[in-house]
Amino acid sequence: MQSRIDEQIVYNQLDHNETSIWSLLLASGYLKVEKAQSYKDVLVMEGQRPEYELVLTNLEVRMMFDRMISDWFGSSRSDYNSFVKALLSGDLDAMNEYMNRVSLNCFSSFDTGNRPSGIQPERFYHGFVIGLLVELEGRYVLTSNRESGFCRYDVMLKPRKQEDDAIIIEFKVYNPRRDKTLEDTVAAALAQIQEKKYEAQLIAEGIPAEKIRRYGFGFQGKTVLIGE
Repeated sequence: MQSRIDEQIVYNQLDHNETSIWSLLLASGYLKVEKAQSYKDVLVMEGQRPEYELVLTNLEVRMMFDRMISDWFGSSRSDYNSFVKALLSGDLDAMNEYMNRVSLNCFSSFDTGNRPSGIQPERFYHGFVIGLLVELEGRYVLTSNRESGFCRYDVMLKPRKQEDDAIIIEFKVYNPRRDKTLEDTVAAALAQIQEKKYEAQLIAEGIPAEKIRRYGFGFQGKTVLIGE
């Protein structure tokens, strides 16, 4: 996970400032800095700070978060597994059916709406889907917000075995000023994968282009549309 962090933690900002949350997790020992940019590597401007790559501190912390995520989905674990199976088999209809059912039953307008605090709803969707994909860790190398090609992709699943396809996922939230329909939002997500050449890292590691699947996730409140 890459983020900009503050040395100062302001607790009344935790509800609306992502940087404060990462800072708190870092200060409390749940995360540690693995890589850090120096100030020399950054064009220092007002409000701009170096980026840090954060990782979980140890196995015990990792197990804690694993249990936490499992508890979130414990009451509907078989249903949760159905999304993973649909993704692996490329069943787009089943993926859409699952996401819209869960969105309708579980998401609130506070989660998916525009908050006065400025937190983008795309981050909520992003985090939710990452939680769904954690189970694939033994089969895939799961990365998020890493550089590949000309920009940073949202989610990449790199297979550990040659017979599996690689997967790239891009998230976009419907914007009425840009999109006429949610289908336009999905098309924009897929176009970004192509234009920014997110597959560059996978191809450089020997994965052929025909073994890379690309999915665009479009979100409009509680409505979800997935395309490829």
